[in-house]
This record gives sequence, C-alpha cells and structure tokens, in this order.
Amino acid sequence: MEQLLHYCWKHKLLPLRAMQTTDGRRVEVLDTGLHNHDAGPDFFNAKVKVDGTLWVGNVELHEKSSDWYLHGHDKDAAYDNVVLHVARQVDRDVLTRSGRQLPQMEIQVPEDVALHYQELLHYDQYPPCHAIIPDLSPLMIHSWLSALTTERLEQKTEAIEQRVARLSGDWEAAFFVTIARNYGFGINGDAFEAWAMALPLQSVAHHRDDLFQVEALFLGQAGLLDLDAMPASRQEAAAGDPYFVRLRNEYGYLQHKFSLQPIEATRWRFLRLRPQNFPYIRIAQLARLYHERRSSLSRLMECKTVKQAGQLLNSAATPYWENHYTFGHESKPSKKQLSTASQRLLVLNTAVPMLFAYGRHRSDEQLCDRALQFLEQLPAEVNHITRTWRDCQLAVETAADSQALIQLRQNYCDRKDCLRCRFGYEYLKNNGNGR
Repeated sequence: MEQLLHYCWKHKLLPLRAMQTTDGRRVEVLDTGLHNHDAGPDFFNAKVKVDGTLWVGNVELHEKSSDWYLHGHDKDAAYDNVVLHVARQVDRDVLTRSGRQLPQMEIQVPEDVALHYQELLHYDQYPPCHAIIPDLSPLMIHSWLSALTTERLEQKTEAIEQRVARLSGDWEAAFFVTIARNYGFGINGDAFEAWAMALPLQSVAHHRDDLFQVEALFLGQAGLLDLDAMPASRQEAAAGDPYFVRLRNEYGYLQHKFSLQPIEATRWRFLRLRPQNFPYIRIAQLARLYHERRSSLSRLMECKTVKQAGQLLNSAATPYWENHYTFGHESKPSKKQLSTASQRLLVLNTAVPMLFAYGRHRSDEQLCDRALQFLEQLPAEVNHITRTWRDCQLAVETAADSQALIQLRQNYCDRKDCLRCRFGYEYLKNNGNGR
C-alpha cells in the first residue's frame, strides 16, 4: 500500500480537514515535490509550511514510521534534507543521521481510492480499466498514447545502443544485427541476433561480390552446414545434395581462412514454423540483402518514405531456395520474397528504431521525426492486444497506436503498475464510474 500512499501524496489526494503533525503543528502542503523513482527520498524539493514556517526540501513516505529505521535512512546522508516524514501509521519518532528529529504527519488513503485500486489489481478481465475508456477525452488518450510511443522507441533505442557498444561503436554492424534479429520474426529473433554478432563482417566484406561465398559464410556461421548437428531425418538428404556439399566445402575453406567459430545449430527452432520462415530461407534472403549492399545504414538514411524503407529491407532467397525449404528436398518453385505484412514489420521494428536511435546519436531531429512519421504512416498491427483495446472502443489506427498499446500492456498492465498509467489515474479519479 506504500505505492498507493505515494500516489495520493503526488496527486494531493489529502484529507479535506486541516492537517497537522503528530505533535499538533499545522501543516500546509504547497508543492508535493518531484516524485523520485530512484534511490533516495521519495519526493524532491517539496514545499510545506509547518506552523507558518516555509520548508523547502525532501519528503519521505512509509507505511509505518518505524520503516525509516528498517530501511536504514537514519544512517544515510541522502536523507539529511528531509523536511517532513509522512506515514499511514506513526509508531515512533524518527531521527536523521545528525540526530535531528523530523516532523511527522499521518495521512490515510481515501477509502474509495483504495477500493478502486484493489479492483484494478484483482479484476480478471483485461484491461481492468475498460469501463472508463469510452468516456475518456480524445485529447487525453492521444497525449498518453504519444508518450507511450516515445517510451517504446526509447527502449528500442537503448537496445540498439547496447549492440553498438558490444560492436565497439560500429553503427553499420549494429544495423545489420538489428535487421537480422527482426528477420527472425519473433521465434528465432535471439538466434538471429547471436548469429549476426558472430559474423565477422569485416572479413565477409572481402567476399561480398560473390553471392555463393556470402551464403556459404552465412549458413556455415549459423551451424546449418554441420551434418552431425542435423536431425537424422535430414542428414541423408543433405549429404546427397550437391549444393549442400559445395556450400559446406566453401565454408570449410573460409572458416580456416578467417578462423571462424559457428554458433550452435541447436539455437534454431523449426517446430511449428511455416516453411517460408525456416532459418535456411531467412539466412539466404539476408545473404542476398548483404550482397546487394541493402543492409547499409547509409542506404536507410536515404529512405524518405515507408515504401522505400520496405523495398530496401525486402529480399528474395538465393536461386537454390526457390524450389527448396531444406537441403535435398525439392518444393514447388517460388521466389520466396517477404510478404507485404513482413515488410511492414521490418520497417516497424528495424527502420523506425534505427532512424530514431541514430538520430539521437547524431542529434539529428529530422531523422527522429522521420521515424515518428513512419509510425504514423504504417497501419496498426493486428494482434490480441490491439483487438482487446478496440473492443473497449479505443481507436487503433496506426502503428504508433499499436506500438503504444503494446508498451502499455507489457510495461504497465502486466506489471499491475496502474498508478503510473494515465488510464489508471483516470479510473481512480473517477472512482471507477461506469462499471
């Protein structure tokens, strides 16, 4: 309940009666301060009057005042500037590290707020605040979704920056790794990222003009040319396939030349995948993309529209895979290009965050704005999350909307973090009216 106490203090859901300290001094809260989510006091730079004297400093809140000692604040210099200690139950005096006794005040969470907070926490239907959604103002909804969209982009930016750091500041390599991860389309995303990180692109670049050598390097580094790692059902067919033998021999030469170590083939998942999503096909598509120099960050910077970005990241498989899904087994001929839906996902998960992240890196607002424009131009994703919000009469029209709602689900709803959610705030403020 301490979080709810923080919420009430932050939003000034305070008693209507005159407030006073436990020793009878009158308290007036002029400014509750800046909520601190990191280490240190709960609220910075609050302004309170105690018996007419203005105090500017920090405020700490606890369920019980004795928690001050339980958390070690009496020995922590970070709490020396606390000017008021607030608790639901004051069960003992509190002293700072210097021995200064703090004024204390008891406040209670309003009964209706506590009741409706429990409803949000324990209601089975998702989202628990569904009843108020139709009554929210379009301006409020737009403001919150815009903030969530930016929050999601910043998270993706952080992931890209971590890749850049692991690659010694190489943004081009980080872009390729990001493309590769998203060519995994979820189920093989981690495997594709590990594979791309294991590719020595500076060495591969020496053979970039030879598509066959690029494919051999790509498949070999993925561990997919290792007969012993294949299921028994595939070994015989692969061993008798001339193209497989050529690839394996070529990779053997390049592996020795560059002292390469492939990733484990067991990382790849095939079960319940559609054949067009098999790692063989996706890696062959990436080989062509790399060979044609369409995995270059500078090429992405040239894309001014969603269509151009989709065309840049789209790729067909190499000729062998036009009539194969695995080695040694022929299939009905097809170009095995990405579908329109897959291209849009690549723009959404690769082009947009990379433009935003690189724009932040270069302090280039135009690139950041272009990323946001792409989100507004792309249609909304259709999945169980967006369908649920549509059922609540929330308009979900663009990818900016759907990305915001995915962020809301993963970072707020699933964590029951309703006190940081503006929809949750509206629910508590309106006492859950409409249910």
